[in-house]
Amino acid sequence: MNNLSDIGVIKSILSRHGFTFSKALGQNFIINPSVCPRIAEEGGAREGVGVIEIGTGIGVLTAELAKRADKVVCIELDDRLFPILDETLAEFDNVKIIHGDILKVNLHEILKEEFGDMPVVVCANLPYYITSPVIMLLLESRLNIESVTVMVQKEAAQRLCAEVGSRDSGAVTVAVSFYAEANKLFDVSRGSFMPSPNVDSAVIRLDIRQDAPIAVSDEKFFFRMVKAAFSQRRKTASNGISAGTGIPKPDVISAIEAAGLPSTVRAESLTMEELGTLCEELYKFR
Repeated sequence: MNNLSDIGVIKSILSRHGFTFSKALGQNFIINPSVCPRIAEEGGAREGVGVIEIGTGIGVLTAELAKRADKVVCIELDDRLFPILDETLAEFDNVKIIHGDILKVNLHEILKEEFGDMPVVVCANLPYYITSPVIMLLLESRLNIESVTVMVQKEAAQRLCAEVGSRDSGAVTVAVSFYAEANKLFDVSRGSFMPSPNVDSAVIRLDIRQDAPIAVSDEKFFFRMVKAAFSQRRKTASNGISAGTGIPKPDVISAIEAAGLPSTVRAESLTMEELGTLCEELYKFR
């Protein structure tokens, strides 16, 4: 087996296959030998479980997942990596590579066809530029999965795992917290990658909730309100909500006060429960 944490081995493999990194695809491959085993372990790869991996790189994380899980299905957009993966993953018979864009493939179909009733977790070293779209796709699709463990930009990890109602929270924090319980697992320095990015990373795990933390009459309206409330962070929530929902500002203020909140409240100070209550009051004016 190739030592895929040895930068010399990696460079030799890539050179032999004529592979060059794509900036457009945000390719930064993990070379720190301690990172991938930890992602696999803390991401829930284990006997009796299937794993969906998003993006393979040259298979460093894939190999660690395959050692632990019953089956690993990887969705990889860059088909230039396939001959490399044939070499680096040759010893594993429980890995399947699907050529496709994670934002376009039918994940429900893949889960049903590849895993059946097997418990499934998702693991990925995500390109920074698609972090939020991919995470929200996985959560909003209500897939039959246990958790999503991903490597993201350190700053994004802080926002995604923030407590709703804290200074670091934003619309994406609320959305993630609605669907999952988010926890930061560990930091990963920029020197752990080839090529090295100009920022540090962190690994987070999102444990999918069985039930939403609050009950709202209309989830679409709830998320529309949340997005609007955080759209003008330097202003009061009423300004953003009115502009984003089209509800007249006096009505928005009435709803805010009916929810037991000060009319000058800012979005980042609102807890999940307060956002839910406000949504129900605003829903009367929609």
